Amino acid sequence: MKATLMYGAGDVRVVEVPDPTLQEPTDAIIRVVRGCICGSDLHPYHSAPAGNGIPMGHEAIGIVEDAGSEVSLLSKGDFVIVPFATHDNTCVFCQEGVHTSCVKGGWLTGGQGEALRLSQADGTAVKVPGVGEDTDEALLASLLTLSDVYLTGWHAAFMGRVEPGKTVTVIGDGAVGLSAVLSAKQMGAERIILMGRHQSRTDLGIEFGATDVVAERGAEGVRKVMDLTNGEGSHVVLEAVGHMPAYEQAFGIVRPGGVISRVGVPQYEEAPVGFGSLFGKNATLTGGPAPVRAYLEAAIPEVLEGRINPGKVFDRVVALDDVPVGYAAMDARESLKVMVNPSL
Repeated sequence: MKATLMYGAGDVRVVEVPDPTLQEPTDAIIRVVRGCICGSDLHPYHSAPAGNGIPMGHEAIGIVEDAGSEVSLLSKGDFVIVPFATHDNTCVFCQEGVHTSCVKGGWLTGGQGEALRLSQADGTAVKVPGVGEDTDEALLASLLTLSDVYLTGWHAAFMGRVEPGKTVTVIGDGAVGLSAVLSAKQMGAERIILMGRHQSRTDLGIEFGATDVVAERGAEGVRKVMDLTNGEGSHVVLEAVGHMPAYEQAFGIVRPGGVISRVGVPQYEEAPVGFGSLFGKNATLTGGPAPVRAYLEAAIPEVLEGRINPGKVFDRVVALDDVPVGYAAMDARESLKVMVNPSL
């Protein structure tokens, strides 16, 4: 079968690899109906050392093709959403809603291919009855966002304790940032300030619920947000970038007693938490990798019944052979988020 492998910085190839097979009785084989490229995939795209090639893709929806002897909740032919982290959904951390710390868990790979082996299949994949690969394309796109991007934005807002009456600032106009805007709107935020520079993206942010857009960065961006909030700052800041300048903006605009929630994968080892950043403001720092499975079953009806359409973050669809083109387009900011259709 065909799969996407990364051989080093900027070196993404679609190659022939052996078909996945069941290795553990808790495994399932999933034929990928749709996958996609994540903004976090661009981090290794910029910096991965040369090597033998690692499988890429951690977001997928697909059809169960085979299942191990201990898989009881999934059957051949089921349409499933596959979260980006695998988990048994029974350990103490899963039961506490922190599925990304599952004692048997790991990280999904192979979503940018024709098929993948899913470990801990019963605890990870969630069936969507009545949906198949011939389902409306817009619905498939929104269901695909539930494997990561939309629910990562939801996690940011949930951990930030967004609620009615709050002012929320979202840093980053990528797909996660826009998903955070939509999530904050769903949670009833009174004002949502989106910090982003790309009008096509911020226009979608306004459609998703942003009330203000700040294109400026750094100290100028901080001043603009402070002006918009009468010098008080934002109750909640959702940081969806992962670079130090975004974090610095976050502690510059958070209101005293407020919350910074980070879901952008941090590309730095140290973050200031002292008097001039968090301590002096009595601010809370939270966030982390989204436990998608904790939110997934509640989100599916929101999509199926048309109350949200997070799939609008996809602005390009490529065939599997064209995945390297998709990476280049996202890296050049020519595309917001690229969907991969293996059947093209």
